[in-house]
Amino acid sequence: MVIKKTHRRQVLVFKYSLSLLVALLVLIPLYVAVLGGFKSMGQLMSNPFGISFPLLPDQYIDLLSGRVGFFWSALFNSVWISVLTVGIGIVICAAAAFALSRINFYLNGQVLTYFLLGLLFPIAVAMLPLFLQIRDLGLMNTYLGVALPQAAFQIPIQVLLMYAFFRAIPQDLEDACSIDGHGHIGFFLYMVLPLSTPILATTGVITLVASWNNFFLPLLVFNDRNKYTLPLGVMDFMGQHMTRWNLVLGYVTLALIPAVVFFIYAQKYIVAGLTGGAVKG
Repeated sequence: MVIKKTHRRQVLVFKYSLSLLVALLVLIPLYVAVLGGFKSMGQLMSNPFGISFPLLPDQYIDLLSGRVGFFWSALFNSVWISVLTVGIGIVICAAAAFALSRINFYLNGQVLTYFLLGLLFPIAVAMLPLFLQIRDLGLMNTYLGVALPQAAFQIPIQVLLMYAFFRAIPQDLEDACSIDGHGHIGFFLYMVLPLSTPILATTGVITLVASWNNFFLPLLVFNDRNKYTLPLGVMDFMGQHMTRWNLVLGYVTLALIPAVVFFIYAQKYIVAGLTGGAVKG
């Protein structure tokens, strides 16, 4: 009994130590970024990790007031592109996952495998043909030129998650809808979607984060500075001979806030979507 308690205590200590290490790996860069925005370049170079007095909020004030950079326009562009990407992805993937999970048709399994093969396809390989296709479709320097490819590259993971969730919905519910006179479309609209808030939120957050952090695709599509997204805004503080790191850190901190707020709000749905079923009891 004593040995079991000792072993249990050791396992608990190991778990807490590992959790603390992971938390530090995440929180230390955030701490450096937030604090770095309150420092002058001299303070940042001489004391990058410590607190330097006086704290200077000038960087944040300049960024938020628009005197330096273009934070607000970049924020609007990022939000709009993310909304387009999430909306397009959820509509297409929910319909595809429902058809694959609840409707039996010829080559059903092969079509699902085809979707999932996209998980093995690196986006970097597709950049040249993707650029040519966007150009040929006349989508260069447009929001759709970024949103559509982003939504396309998120299809495999979204279909995989939604497929598993939709498969868990009991057949009894589909039978009840059939008795009420609803076919597959009615079952999808009136039963599946209302029950699928957790998984829709989960896939939405995954897609939003991918869109929010995307740097290369907006750089490839946009040639108008007014359409730059938040990741591209960092380039405004990086010159040929000098980088204003205090402004970069302040800008990154401000860019993180909307995504963190959204993630905290949607966290309960994410956990439910990844671990829960559609029906309890």
